[in-house]
Amino acid sequence: MIGLSIAAAVALAATLVLVWRPSPPVPDATPPVPETSEGPRPTTRPPAPVDEPAAPAPPAARPRRVPVAPAEAPPPPEAAAGPELRVDSDVPGASVFVDRQYLGTTPLVTRDVTPGAKTLNVSAEGHDGVVQAIEVAADAPTSVVVRLREVRLQARIPVVHKHRMGRCEGQLSATVDGLRYETSNANDGFSLPLADLEVFEVDYLQKNLRVKARGGRTWNFTDPGDEADPLFVFHRDVERARARLARP
Repeated sequence: MIGLSIAAAVALAATLVLVWRPSPPVPDATPPVPETSEGPRPTTRPPAPVDEPAAPAPPAARPRRVPVAPAEAPPPPEAAAGPELRVDSDVPGASVFVDRQYLGTTPLVTRDVTPGAKTLNVSAEGHDGVVQAIEVAADAPTSVVVRLREVRLQARIPVVHKHRMGRCEGQLSATVDGLRYETSNANDGFSLPLADLEVFEVDYLQKNLRVKARGGRTWNFTDPGDEADPLFVFHRDVERARARLARP
């Protein structure tokens, strides 16, 4: 009787267990926080990670400047064609006159001229002046080069050569090459380089021009009209040329 009662009780208990089964627990979404010796950690959630600022992008390369050539200025308008005079000389700073009008010093470029025939005068201190005729063009430049250092000598006078006995007439001339006496008396004429003049002097009161070759013969000349001035001018021009030729 007792045995049946125990069996019946077990069966009844099993029936009760099957009839009443508790619902399984709902798992907590929050993971358990392990305990440490310091005590339980707070159950607050850690802060969400903060996004770090992005690294700045490298600067973009600047475009290279391509040099641009400056625009060429338009050429100046051509001056109207007209008379123009250009004068130069081997002595810089020489004074220039055209028809006795002072225009400036060399080297000179001027439009202050009119076309046509002109008289040009160029002079410099210590040099013989040059006078020459020029023609100024109406529609183009006119260029003139004057040589003041060039020695010029063209002198000629009629003379009477006095002999010890008698006299003869002829012509005495002078160039940079020397003196030359031409006469009808072939034995009395001569040519003498300026460098070979040992004596060349004029006596104004005696109206006499004396010429002596170096280490050689002597000649005495007078003027056919018994004047001293022609002899004096001839002597002056020759001596001036000799002085310029002697310059280094």
